[in-house]
Amino acid sequence: MTPWLLKRKIHTSWLITIMCLGIFVGVLLARYIYSVQIPHVIILLVAVIAIVIPLCRRNTYLIPLLIMGAILFGWWRGLVSQDELMLFQPLYGKTISIEGAVKDDIDTGSANQMVIRLDGLQMGDKTLPGTLWVTAAIGGDIKRGDRLEINGKLVNGFGNFAGVMYLANITKIIHPKPGDMARIVRDWFADAVRRAIPEPESSLGIGFLVGQRRSLPADLATALQLAGLTHIVVASGYNLTILVRLARRLFVRVSKYLSALSASVMIFAFVAITGISPSMSRAGLVAGLSLGAWYYGRKFHPIVLLSLAIAVTVMINPGYAWGDLGWQLSFAAFAGVMILAPLASRYFFGDKKPGTIQQILIETVSAQIVTAPILIAGFGQLSNVAIISNLLVLPLVPLAMLLVFIAGCGSLILPRLSTIVGMPATGLLNYMVSVTEFFANLPWATTNVQFVWWCVMICYLAISGVCIYMWRSTKYNLRDFNLVE
Repeated sequence: MTPWLLKRKIHTSWLITIMCLGIFVGVLLARYIYSVQIPHVIILLVAVIAIVIPLCRRNTYLIPLLIMGAILFGWWRGLVSQDELMLFQPLYGKTISIEGAVKDDIDTGSANQMVIRLDGLQMGDKTLPGTLWVTAAIGGDIKRGDRLEINGKLVNGFGNFAGVMYLANITKIIHPKPGDMARIVRDWFADAVRRAIPEPESSLGIGFLVGQRRSLPADLATALQLAGLTHIVVASGYNLTILVRLARRLFVRVSKYLSALSASVMIFAFVAITGISPSMSRAGLVAGLSLGAWYYGRKFHPIVLLSLAIAVTVMINPGYAWGDLGWQLSFAAFAGVMILAPLASRYFFGDKKPGTIQQILIETVSAQIVTAPILIAGFGQLSNVAIISNLLVLPLVPLAMLLVFIAGCGSLILPRLSTIVGMPATGLLNYMVSVTEFFANLPWATTNVQFVWWCVMICYLAISGVCIYMWRSTKYNLRDFNLVE
């Protein structure tokens, strides 16, 4: 490499991308290397110096220094989290009493038990970090935001959970006043929807509108999974993107400021209502950054945006990088829609913009391709009907969200006419349920496949190779794609 190339200036956005990816690698490294004698403050100091110099100078030859600094910075953050989790080590295998806040809506497990996620943990006068995964017998009125006092045997956690407590005994339920206001408003509106639309259609509609998947009947939830449609009722980027685009387009003719403000309020409200899950933290961050770039007339390259969102979320919670399947699937789907789909559109259609159905098909197939290796590795199962079922259902989701919202408002304003107001939504949702159940009941709907980690890596290398080939063939500039437009 010539001296000129070594001194060549690199654009700051690509330096940030390299730094963010290095931070992710460092956080991941802390999962396996956490017994060190070096004071953490020294690691942090070296990391900051090694990052600042390349960002200021921007020379090519300083990239290795930037990578080293970013990995050290991520490693430092992971070590801090590991030290916090070490507080649980003396407790594993013991029966303890602990108090915590219900983080998400209650799930019903396969053994007909409640599955509860607790954070804000308190044990006596000691505050503990992390989140517990708890199962308990069904009973009691437990909502997101309530505080529980439980006792049971604590065992090692999995994924991003610090510990697990099976068959815990709930000794006390505390309902804070006023409680989780966003959840209260959501449940109040959901009750109005249920008065206008019968089950299971109402639960599906509520899932579309606010991502409340855990209220779905068990058989419908299973059918959605088999048909490859679970993502449409998970609080995710797809639901949020529909709402943000709607808010932005409604007010853009009035003023750009009002358009950005309304879309920002939509992001904040949706995240508050659904809860800050791994997928929603990613979706909210990506939508917010895309909206900010649009407002200031800038463009985010999807790879830069993806890398930045990865780094921010793992810095907030390193556990996401240590085995959170929802977080992994969220970013994989994001990469499929914002990287693979635009390249495929340009490769197959050239400068001609594909039609609505064609665009949905491309985005659906792209998301399915990029998430498939993780789904197979995590569940050992692949939906064979996902593309067809998504094509039949996905284009109608925005209309369904609108009709469900109208039904809920009509139920509140005209309670005696709620069933009539809800008829259009009921008819559309009934069609969606029928499609889902039809494809889920096909004997060949799914295929059992087993993947190990190196198979996943080979798949993503192949997908990356295809993306590079299409990019080189089309010369398409991915900066032209914006999530909120």
